[in-house]
Amino acid sequence: MVVLRTVEAMRAWRRARGGRLAAVPTMGALHAGHARLMEEARKHADGVAVSIFVNPTQFGPNEDFTKYPRDEAGDLRVCENAGVDAVFIPTADEMYAPGASVFVDETKLSAGLCGARRPGHFQGVCTVVLKLMNIMGAEAHLYGEKDFQQLAVIRRMVRDLDVDVEIVGVPIVREADGLAMSSRNCYLSAREREDALGLWQALRLATEAAQNGEWCAETLRGEMRRCMKAYGLRVDYAEVVDGETLEPLAMLKQNSRALVAAWCGSTRLIDNAGLHGN
Repeated sequence: MVVLRTVEAMRAWRRARGGRLAAVPTMGALHAGHARLMEEARKHADGVAVSIFVNPTQFGPNEDFTKYPRDEAGDLRVCENAGVDAVFIPTADEMYAPGASVFVDETKLSAGLCGARRPGHFQGVCTVVLKLMNIMGAEAHLYGEKDFQQLAVIRRMVRDLDVDVEIVGVPIVREADGLAMSSRNCYLSAREREDALGLWQALRLATEAAQNGEWCAETLRGEMRRCMKAYGLRVDYAEVVDGETLEPLAMLKQNSRALVAAWCGSTRLIDNAGLHGN
C-alpha cells in the first residue's frame, strides 16, 4: 500500500497502475463501516484507492471542523487490513488553490433535510467529490447509505454533469444494538451513546408500521418524532421522502425512505431506512 500526499503523486500512481480503479472518499476517523466500503470496492475494480481529507468547505462556521476526529495512523491500519492499494492524504492547501473561486452546487436535492440546516454544506461536498474524481481517476466511487442525501446529491451531480464515474451505494453498517456507525459517535458519552439508539428505534417503528399497512407519511413522521423525544434527543427532523427525488411524501410509495436527524448532547447524528409497505 502506498501513501500519496500530492495531486501530482496521486495522478502519477494512477497512470502507472492502470486497470479499473474504485475509490472510497472519506474524511478519516475510519471504522468498520468504511472497511465495508473498501471490501465492496474490491468487487467493482482491479484496484482500490482511499482518500482521507477533512474537507473544510463542507463545514459551517459553527460546526466541528477543528475538533473533527483525526487519526492518520489508525486510518492507515484500517486501509492496510482491508487490502487497499493506495491512500491519498492531501492537505487543504494541496486541494484548494489560493483564492479558489469555482464551486459546484446542486440546488434541488440538497435544498431540504440536512441541506436546509447546513447552508453551503452540499456545495462543499459536490466540489470536493468532483475534484477527487478528477484527481484520483477512478471509474467507480463508493459511498455509504448512512449519508443518504449526500449519496443522492452525488448521483445527481454525476448525472447532470455527465461525469463518467459509476456511483455505488453501500448499505449502512450498524453496531450490534443497531446504532449506525459514524465517526462522530466518538463524541458521545456513555449515557449519550444509549440515548443515541433513539434514532434507530424511531426508524424501526416506522418500518414496522409501514410493513403492517400504515401508508400515511405524516403518521410515521409523528411516531418517529415521539420516539426520539422519548429517548431525550433534540429532534432536528423526521421525514419520509421519495428515495430518488427526496421530495416529502403524503403517502408511501415503492421507494419511500425515512430519514431522521437529532442532537444527542452536542452531537448531531443522522440515520435512515427504507420503508416497504404492503
